[in-house]
Amino acid sequence: MRQPKRSRVLSAALFVVFVSAPAGAQEANPLVRERIVIQSQGNSPSGNIGQQVRVQSSINVFMPGPSGEGEAGDQLRERARKMIYQMAARECGVLEDVLARTCRLEAINVNLNRQPGSGMGDGYMVGGNFTMVVTLK
Repeated sequence: MRQPKRSRVLSAALFVVFVSAPAGAQEANPLVRERIVIQSQGNSPSGNIGQQVRVQSSINVFMPGPSGEGEAGDQLRERARKMIYQMAARECGVLEDVLARTCRLEAINVNLNRQPGSGMGDGYMVGGNFTMVVTLK
């Protein structure tokens, strides 16, 4: 009787691994990545109305264009940073539409990495991380 139980546990574990594995080949745009993590704050059990949670959202985007010094490069870098800040500003609205009664932007992190003449052309890989604290509906 012990052997079938192990088999079921192993099958369940493999199922979880395969279901949670990223489907890289199925991505619509491999240059855009987004990750959202929700972490509980406090000791109250999850699912309680009014519970505060921390929400972290990340995105990476390639922005083609001049990556050198000069006016055109400066404009591209500024446009990239603005894009991340605008996304962060809209994120609370999205959370309030879906699951939050209140939302407060806690932190923003922006990264620009120069991609000179790579297979995608000149440009910047732009990454942004936002952290919000929300009160659940």
